[in-house]
Amino acid sequence: MGLFDDLSRFLENRLEEFLRSNPHLELDALLEQLREQEEDTLKLIADLQLQQKRSQEDILSTAQEIQRWHIRVQKAKDAGRQDLVTAAQEREAALLREGNQRWGHMQGLKERIGQSQELLQKIQQRRQEVQAKATEAQTARAKAQTQQRLETNGWWNQASSNSFDDLEEKFRRWETQEELEQMKRNLGK
Repeated sequence: MGLFDDLSRFLENRLEEFLRSNPHLELDALLEQLREQEEDTLKLIADLQLQQKRSQEDILSTAQEIQRWHIRVQKAKDAGRQDLVTAAQEREAALLREGNQRWGHMQGLKERIGQSQELLQKIQQRRQEVQAKATEAQTARAKAQTQQRLETNGWWNQASSNSFDDLEEKFRRWETQEELEQMKRNLGK
């Protein structure tokens, strides 16, 4: 495992260095990570809400059973059947305990849903912040590229204004075209 851990650490370090030298990619990676966290949190909330709905149905079912056994306790008392009264009261008490447990479980689910929704809001806010930084970085990168092109074009315009004769101009174009064709061939390999 030592070799695997060393290799893993080495690759993680290289990735971190690469991302530091390419901050726009780091922002893209962070955006992707936040998108995945948002997706996972939404799935968790949906799952918790489904569990809460089932829990509510279980509580309602238990409440109906408690009511049924309460009626039976009264019926047995009215009939003077003490042997059935005690057993029915025990059943009613067990159902009450079960109902209380289910109620506590549902309350826990409600808390987890609330916490998950707060987390989702924080993730979405963080994602918006990172998206703004990514847009800002992209704009800065585009401006830098435009500036570089303008500077390059400015240099080229200055150089070409040195009144090359017509034959010189034709040779330069032809040589440039040859270089471009060679570069295309090299890239195609």
